[in-house]
Amino acid sequence: MPLAAQAAQFVSIKGNAVNVRAQPSTRAPVQWELDSGYPLRVQQKQGRWLKVADHEATLGWVYAPLTTRTPHRIVTASRARLRAGPGTSHRILATLAGNEIVRTLATRGSWAQVQRSSGQRGWVATRLTWGW
Repeated sequence: MPLAAQAAQFVSIKGNAVNVRAQPSTRAPVQWELDSGYPLRVQQKQGRWLKVADHEATLGWVYAPLTTRTPHRIVTASRARLRAGPGTSHRILATLAGNEIVRTLATRGSWAQVQRSSGQRGWVATRLTWGW
């Protein structure tokens, strides 16, 4: 699916410690607390609330103003190599940890150029990540 089409269905958490709730209300119980950049697939909209899922399951509802359209990925493998270019022939720059959140800068085929919270940039195989 083209990146633009995928992006229409995804959001990322804006700010730190955003609550995911059982129902679209600030009075509803908190199911999860997510960190900045965490990618989510939008399943449904209700007013200013979004019903969201991650790579494992439906999580619940987040208040839309606490999300952003900035693309991010989460490492779903136990670890992933960050490379200097889009392919296994490129030099390894670092190892990304499982569940690490990275910002997506570009995609090329089955590779994504990403940036870590430290500012380090490189390429990772998209099959080892989830998001957009």
